[in-house]
Amino acid sequence: MADGRITICDLLDYKRSGRKFAAVSCYDYTTARRVAAAGVEMILVGDSAAQVILGYDSTLPVTMDFMTALTAGVRRGAPNVCLVADMPFLSYQTSVADAVRNAGRFVQEAGAQVIKIEATAAHLEVVRAVSDAGMAVMAHIGIRPQSITKLGRLKAEGTTADLAWELVELGRKMVQAGASSLLIEGTAREVAAIVTAESPVPVVSCGSGPDCDGQILIINDILGLSEGKMPKFAQAFGQLTEPITAAVAAYADQVRSGTFPDDAHCYHIRDGELEKLENILNGR
Repeated sequence: MADGRITICDLLDYKRSGRKFAAVSCYDYTTARRVAAAGVEMILVGDSAAQVILGYDSTLPVTMDFMTALTAGVRRGAPNVCLVADMPFLSYQTSVADAVRNAGRFVQEAGAQVIKIEATAAHLEVVRAVSDAGMAVMAHIGIRPQSITKLGRLKAEGTTADLAWELVELGRKMVQAGASSLLIEGTAREVAAIVTAESPVPVVSCGSGPDCDGQILIINDILGLSEGKMPKFAQAFGQLTEPITAAVAAYADQVRSGTFPDDAHCYHIRDGELEKLENILNGR
């Protein structure tokens, strides 16, 4: 841990020593401060911001500019966590050169330490190029939300022997291409365990069971702020929806009743200045 900041090297040490680590997807300065204060080792600024922050029904609408701004804010809020930035749709699929350039923006403009890429075998050259450019890559395998328009719907991965073998092979190829870590989403627990056991780099589970080196959940799910049906793998560790609503309602009630703000919440003109102001207003 150099200068207090958790790095990809620290995560590798955790793996080798059998120490599990926690990761959280969050998207803003204020929340990042709380996540860091809780001792979480990794923050991912995910393209799930499209859904959680902007209310879209998929991850596809967010842009590089938007994701870079969010990542920079999280970096300022959590200067010592291992910060992962998520490459949004069309930021790396168009060409290898675009991928390297956009990954570099996350490093230069936002202080990211790891670049996450939703990857199939078709993206091995992208993973290799970003890694060769001097950036740590987290290869995201298993369920890939950016493929929603092609797949029609997302479903659990690795649930047959053939599909499991393909994922194990893909994980190997990603590491061979230079990936410094893997994120495996929505994959059968048994398969994720195999990938983790044979992987020389840290493996983070997103709904892929407890046998990986680290776990990740979205902050809104952790806090009980998500509405509608939650993924099978998500769990709320708090219930903040009602307290937040109650606090805002109390504020609104006091505004309407005239009890907020009271004099204690007001600034005042300096002693003796009010009389001068009255004279000025009266034209004296």
